[in-house]
Amino acid sequence: MSSKHSPLFNAHLPSLVSRREFLWNSAGGLGAIALAWLIDRDESRAAGIAASARQPHFPPKAKRVVQVFCVGGVSHLDTFDYKPELERMHGKALEGKGENLGFFGQPGRLMKSLYEFRQRGQSGAWVSSLLPHLADCADDLCFIHSMFAKSNNHTPAAFQMNSGFTLNGFPCMGAWLSYGLGTENENLPAFVVLPDPRGLPAGGSINWTSGFLPANHQGVAFRTQDRDPVADLRTPAGVSATTRQADMELLASMNREFAASHPGDAAFAARLRSYELAARMQSSIPEATNLESEPESIKRLYGLDQPANKGFAKNCLMARRLLERGVRFVQIINGGAFGSPRINWDGHENVKDNHDVQAAVMDQPVAALIQDLKQRGMLEDTLFIWSTEFGRSPLTQGIGSLGRDHHPTAFTCFLAGAGVKKGIRYGSSDEVGYFVGENKVIIPDFHATILHLLGLDHEKLTFYHNGINRRLTDVHGQVIKDILA
Repeated sequence: MSSKHSPLFNAHLPSLVSRREFLWNSAGGLGAIALAWLIDRDESRAAGIAASARQPHFPPKAKRVVQVFCVGGVSHLDTFDYKPELERMHGKALEGKGENLGFFGQPGRLMKSLYEFRQRGQSGAWVSSLLPHLADCADDLCFIHSMFAKSNNHTPAAFQMNSGFTLNGFPCMGAWLSYGLGTENENLPAFVVLPDPRGLPAGGSINWTSGFLPANHQGVAFRTQDRDPVADLRTPAGVSATTRQADMELLASMNREFAASHPGDAAFAARLRSYELAARMQSSIPEATNLESEPESIKRLYGLDQPANKGFAKNCLMARRLLERGVRFVQIINGGAFGSPRINWDGHENVKDNHDVQAAVMDQPVAALIQDLKQRGMLEDTLFIWSTEFGRSPLTQGIGSLGRDHHPTAFTCFLAGAGVKKGIRYGSSDEVGYFVGENKVIIPDFHATILHLLGLDHEKLTFYHNGINRRLTDVHGQVIKDILA
């Protein structure tokens, strides 16, 4: 959008203005911000790159990211981490592992997986019968079986997986990517979040906050349970185009006056850019989120016709459309924090009953997204992340229970796509999946590797805040080189 047509940056000058007055007005405040933005945009276009994109530290393997975050703690022992020893020791007490690590502190007896495991594809990866669709993708996946989290509590553990810190208020990974790389499409946000239509995760919007980064890097959460994905995007039917234009001109005038009296206010400039984006989104968002144009074969692939998917399939298909249109980072949330029965993977009472329901929602759409990206050639430069905040205990939660408690000291996540080795298993948990057995991966390692695949050095991607150069990985993190293609 040029400054001539911009409802927010356009300063309506008097009909007669001298050259000196024009240059003076352009030299400071909002005029300088707009002028710099326009020059940067034009130079970028001349160089053949997106207007708001920024150069990475080194050539990237991935241009974009999609993350599926499974809320509640998926049991690694009932999905991807096969433990024959757990079958042999089923029903016995666990000894020699120290204190109980569960959130509720109710140790029970060792419980074998409630699902049959088989080796899948040419890679021979072990995947349980719970996830038959993802099992078909095994040769494209890079499993990390040695994940380690700091907390056994949902909210801080979710914060750590998303921001690197168990405390709230730190920028999440998507915000860091937006800050470090910018956007490839000026008409869409760089960072979009698709919450589960059933509810928000523990901590809500803090999971996609920009923290102390400029406000324009915060995730834009779509209203996936509503007809309109972004609130107030449509002009009310009773408001004419003329009236709306007058409103925008008045707003531009007020913004100009405020900027003139508050020179150098970076937060206000960021807010203006967000408003500017919102104006452009009025046409771009409805087109990007309209699934009616998709062929029936694609809708069936994702399972849009399956009632069990509860709208999650639409989110996965919408994610692919957003990635196609230049969104840098799409986060798909699977599960919400509250609900009875539970609407996430938190299988305290009965793992099988809980995981059966959640897998029916997640398995087919996520596998379809991987397959769809692959068949379109997009998986070659898209990084796919599947993660959860922690795993679940090899012990039952109490004697005679069929549930598993939270378990942070060993769990599984997987990557796929750009720059990642296919069909491999990295690291391991111990004989019963209680502790990491080898190649421990802490969350900062996980984040450092993701940033590396996008051409970003996690030690150089920093932002000065409260006397320190902050970064996503804090003072930790090593790139997991053995999983890089």
